[in-house]
Amino acid sequence: MLYWDYPGVDSAERLRRSPILTPASIQFSPSGAFARLGISELPKAVRLNSFDGRPVYRFDVAGKEWMVYADAGERPDLSSGLRTAAMWTGQPAEAATVQIVTEADQWTVPESFPPLRPLWKYSWPGGEAVYVSQVTGEVVQHTTRGSRIRAYLGPIPHWLYFTPLRKHLQLWRKIVIWSSGMATLAALLGLIAGVWVYAPSRRIPYSGQKRWHMMLGLFFGVVACTWSFSGMLSMEPFPVQRKDDGAAALAGALRGGSFKLAAFEDKHPRQALAGLQSRELQLTFFAGEPIYLATDGQRRSTIIPVHGQPREAVEQERLMEVIRAAGFPEQQLISEYDAYYLDRDRQKPLPVILVQRDGARYYIDPRTARIVGVYSSGMWVTRWLYHGLHSIEFPWLYNHRPAWDAVILLLLAGGTWLSVTAVILGFRLMRRKLG
Repeated sequence: MLYWDYPGVDSAERLRRSPILTPASIQFSPSGAFARLGISELPKAVRLNSFDGRPVYRFDVAGKEWMVYADAGERPDLSSGLRTAAMWTGQPAEAATVQIVTEADQWTVPESFPPLRPLWKYSWPGGEAVYVSQVTGEVVQHTTRGSRIRAYLGPIPHWLYFTPLRKHLQLWRKIVIWSSGMATLAALLGLIAGVWVYAPSRRIPYSGQKRWHMMLGLFFGVVACTWSFSGMLSMEPFPVQRKDDGAAALAGALRGGSFKLAAFEDKHPRQALAGLQSRELQLTFFAGEPIYLATDGQRRSTIIPVHGQPREAVEQERLMEVIRAAGFPEQQLISEYDAYYLDRDRQKPLPVILVQRDGARYYIDPRTARIVGVYSSGMWVTRWLYHGLHSIEFPWLYNHRPAWDAVILLLLAGGTWLSVTAVILGFRLMRRKLG
């Protein structure tokens, strides 16, 4: 699991596989495209990207997404799932087999999938499979033979993500919590017993597997105990208070008011995209000023103000002035990950502006003027007892790879060896008792 994750499709992957937006193909303005829907409620967010190889506006209205093609102004036909899947994989459409998935299978069992069902599942002879939602028309899952094998070696047994169990959410949670709790108790009792035996004489009175088990347990038993306990915390078995109104207030100040579609009439998306290799254009605001946020396939962004010239980032002094005016006086620019804002794959943006107030920390990306990380005092259990103990996310080690990898692999090897000796001793005991 250090290197092989559970298969999934996220916004970054969709962006990477999307075609580049061609300015000449965008005939409708955002307001003109929205008028084609004929609905009275105004959108809260708007994006321009691609669907079925064509530019499309996506309007968020009361939590529901409405799509209108930007080139001809009609609504997309969501039945083009085979073309969508073939474009995603680069495989010939005629070679695919199709299946309609109405219930959870091994790759669509997480709780994010029910609102997207039914799904089309398109499979190719080489083992590649793509799931397309009949609700949104988008690719929502993509697996290959290799990614499925890797998942069975890592995330599935680790998370107990077996379909017959995982699709029953509450039962699965209880089993994970109770099994982690029992593992924690067993490891703790083993540590107590080991120290009790070792402490008086300062020697290990065993030989063979018992000696190995005690030596390994005195050290790696601590890790086995903390890993089991922190794994249990991942399911949040204890109520945690996470009230933080600061993030909402800060985000509102950065936007500077509610979304107004008419504010973008003075600059057509064709003008905003001119000279850029963008795959998505978001309509947003900074301090009340309408701006386009253009993003390419590598998630590099460009800000295009409706009244101004394109630039790579928001002016830093202006950004800090907006933050101070919102009641957040303590701020600084950081160019390295710290104890609360970190990323194993180093994909989170840097540099960022760190804003602090009342024990809470907010990280703002100056390239997008958006909050990209939040930490409040109520999150210390998740940060240190879960991420700290379970993933060994300590800054002095986590920011130095492959040193972090070496430590994790050493601890895993020791825990595995400890577990093997425990199984051998348990098997011998059962054999004697049964004999």
